[in-house]
Amino acid sequence: MKLASFSVFGNPTYGAIIDDRIIDIGSRLKRQYPTLRAALAGNGLQNIADEAKTAKPELGFEQVTWLPPIPDPDKIICIGLNYKAHAAEAGMKAPEKPSLFIRLGNTLVPHGGSIVRPKISSQLDYEGELALIISKPGRHIAESDALKHIAGYSCFNDGSLRDIQFGHSVAAGKNFIATGGFGPWIVTSDEIPDPSRLTLTTRLNGKEVQRGTTNDLIFTVPAIISYVSSFTELAPGDVIATGTPHGVGFARNPPLWMKPGDTVEVDISMIGVLRNHVLAEEQSN
Repeated sequence: MKLASFSVFGNPTYGAIIDDRIIDIGSRLKRQYPTLRAALAGNGLQNIADEAKTAKPELGFEQVTWLPPIPDPDKIICIGLNYKAHAAEAGMKAPEKPSLFIRLGNTLVPHGGSIVRPKISSQLDYEGELALIISKPGRHIAESDALKHIAGYSCFNDGSLRDIQFGHSVAAGKNFIATGGFGPWIVTSDEIPDPSRLTLTTRLNGKEVQRGTTNDLIFTVPAIISYVSSFTELAPGDVIATGTPHGVGFARNPPLWMKPGDTVEVDISMIGVLRNHVLAEEQSN
């Protein structure tokens, strides 16, 4: 099942994707589950599935404005340097423990939205990533139980300002407003029982710039969940981005940066394509 958050005539809601049409589940279940995050917290996935079996899709993609699949996550946790080939291209040793940083909610951009290059930087890099979304809360989760805590998977673009990241701090370089693409939807975990068998491709203006498979992850999806839950309780709707494969812009010669007017796509097998355009900060005001 594919689940998305979106707005219709300015009213936020959520629904199920059937081919190229949408069932507005939120309008049917809003009293019980006003948001998709609330549905995850209330064990409402089965209720959504039941509605999707009987309801007819009433909306086309062109009728909605996409929102991040979880518009209001409690936590957005990102894993750095988590593909073997990416560590090699960066000239760094594979980390012994997951390298983590946190993103803020206002950095998220939905499918079809604009990634914004800020005024103070010209080094906006792409990082296509697999994101997982938590459904079942937990602390000190064993790796053997970790997949049971996942609602599903989505595409993520961890847009990074490299001059800020390397010259100031990772926290600053990863947290400019409207730099993190997320979407277009969540594919529920029953359709992806093994997240280690996915292919991730990033394209910039139609040209492939990244291609990797999730079996190259240094820390697997279960290992990531177990590690993160060792220091914080994971909550329904939390988002964890699992790292990027090789091919990033800063490691190229010459470097390749996203610039205003570009289109960037993150394409993950079994999930879909996240597409964003790039604007200058001046254009977004």
